[in-house]
Amino acid sequence: MNIHTAFSAGRLTLYLSGELDHHEARSAAGLIDQLLDEYLPRDCAVDMSGLNFMDSSGIAVIIRISRRLKDMGGRVWIENPAGQPRRVLDASGIDRLVPVAISR
Repeated sequence: MNIHTAFSAGRLTLYLSGELDHHEARSAAGLIDQLLDEYLPRDCAVDMSGLNFMDSSGIAVIIRISRRLKDMGGRVWIENPAGQPRRVLDASGIDRLVPVAISR
């Protein structure tokens, strides 16, 4: 899994690509924690347009990001999930905790 970032005007965008499964979740969560500590964003968008697989470990990573941003007084949302990751998000009901924005 790869994570690329963009930061502007207090908004950090995390671009996730590849697979977010139980093998990748721990290292992804650690890297994301470092990025949140470095940028201290007010807002964080998690762009999943490049993610082609995600399991429940990915949901745990999203919840971790959500808690961190809440503790920082910020907000987080998910952008552009497609295919299998979108089905996992839909099945989990994560949108009750973290907004999901889907591009058409």
